[in-house]
Amino acid sequence: MKKIVMTLLLLLFAGAAGRAEGRVVSQSPYITETLRSLGLENRIAGVSRYDDIDLPKTGGVIDPDPAAIAALHPDYLFVSDWGGPDLCKRVTPPGAKCVVLHGFKSMAEIGGNIRAICDALGIEGGERRAEAFERQWREAAAEVNGGGRRALILSSCEGNPFSFGVNTYLHELFTAAGFQVVEEYPGIRHVAPTELIGTVWELVEEKKPEIVFVLQKDGYECPVRIPEGNYRIVRLNGPHFVSPSPKILEGLADLKWQFGSRNQKNESK
Repeated sequence: MKKIVMTLLLLLFAGAAGRAEGRVVSQSPYITETLRSLGLENRIAGVSRYDDIDLPKTGGVIDPDPAAIAALHPDYLFVSDWGGPDLCKRVTPPGAKCVVLHGFKSMAEIGGNIRAICDALGIEGGERRAEAFERQWREAAAEVNGGGRRALILSSCEGNPFSFGVNTYLHELFTAAGFQVVEEYPGIRHVAPTELIGTVWELVEEKKPEIVFVLQKDGYECPVRIPEGNYRIVRLNGPHFVSPSPKILEGLADLKWQFGSRNQKNESK
């Protein structure tokens, strides 16, 4: 009888400990990448439809599915600020805590997400981890030889490109890497027939870049079709850049490989 009671107590405490750790739902791929960088992948119970990992899907970044989220019984729900100010109120199940994360406006917001996740989940060292990331990305950017060259940064989805302008994390990143980002639009510009600038050709004609960086993922995102011109086209691994998370360090490694001081010979190609 004593052995049975002890076994039941152990199971009870084990269950309580597991619950205290907290089940997490991540409502954007960049949030998922940040959680994974912190070693928290085993706590993720569900992810957005845009995530490429084999877990239950909980809707989109701006249109989460409240029923799908509630079915996973999460303790924490991390959402993007793209969903609007009342998103947490609309989709958070009873008993769960919702945390809004940022990331697309500046590199500092990526460090802020690290702090916010650690604070919410009671993980020690959040400030130290955020400061380490800040130091790492700045050191890595300093090793890229941008040389002040005029650069345009494009990514594509559904066939219509996006250009990264001021007040975006990629504008800050490529500027720190020594490039002169020529897009002055205050945010991420959608290049489409219904917009002020309707085609990539119009954009490059207006901005006159020396380098056009294209962030793409073969077989998933629509490739940006760039007309030939008096500029160099550099295609980069999109997933290393389009996620405002510590994964951006892999993107900086890609840039260093192509534009680092020991690879200046690549500039003439």
